[in-house]
Amino acid sequence: MVGTVPLWAQIADKLRESIRDGEFMVGDHLPSESQLITRFGISRATARNALNQLATEGLVERRSGKGTKVLPAQVELPLNLLASFSEDMISRGLRPGYGEIEMIIGPLTEAAAQALEVDPEEDAIRLSRVLLANDVAMAHSTSWLSPRFVPVSAIDAQSDLLSSSLYSWLESEFGLRITHGTEIIEGGVADAHLAKQLGIAAKGPVLKVSRTARTVEGNPIEYVERSYRADRYRYRIELARP
Repeated sequence: MVGTVPLWAQIADKLRESIRDGEFMVGDHLPSESQLITRFGISRATARNALNQLATEGLVERRSGKGTKVLPAQVELPLNLLASFSEDMISRGLRPGYGEIEMIIGPLTEAAAQALEVDPEEDAIRLSRVLLANDVAMAHSTSWLSPRFVPVSAIDAQSDLLSSSLYSWLESEFGLRITHGTEIIEGGVADAHLAKQLGIAAKGPVLKVSRTARTVEGNPIEYVERSYRADRYRYRIELARP
């Protein structure tokens, strides 16, 4: 151990740097525990702890008998940041895109009507999309737009949403700038249909998010329910001790 940094953490840092620098690409296998022992003159426990740390961080996948494989980078979103999916991906240097898209007029769900503060009997625009980052499915999203501020006639402009940010569209078409909102995050599992859309195994883990997005005046404009691939997306929150 050098200084106060445990040896396993130093080895993990070296491997993490090698992944970041492109020495090991997505799908490549890292050196085995035995190879790390020979390369660095360390114990098996130290080698195992280093590789397990990278697995905990979501950088690699460890499978018995199959080695340690480099995974695609996870997308991480600070919990205090409200952005459209497109804005979020662009800010990370990723190319946003959309898979299956459905935009229809229909009744609100009870949850959507309550969030948007409208009569549940009203019809509204519902937009469902598979959200992609660099052509890889990241999430499935269903948004309900408040009929008080987005008339159902706006469905004629659905082609504008094939490759653009919903929030940018709301601002340019209706002058509705989303500035804040409330979000609830919980764990869940994918049913067969969702799993197929996201390219994961049925009953695979997902992050389920429900958000009410508001304008600066506090008017609720969008209620959205999303299911993110838990292996590709995570949230971060900065904490401070009082």
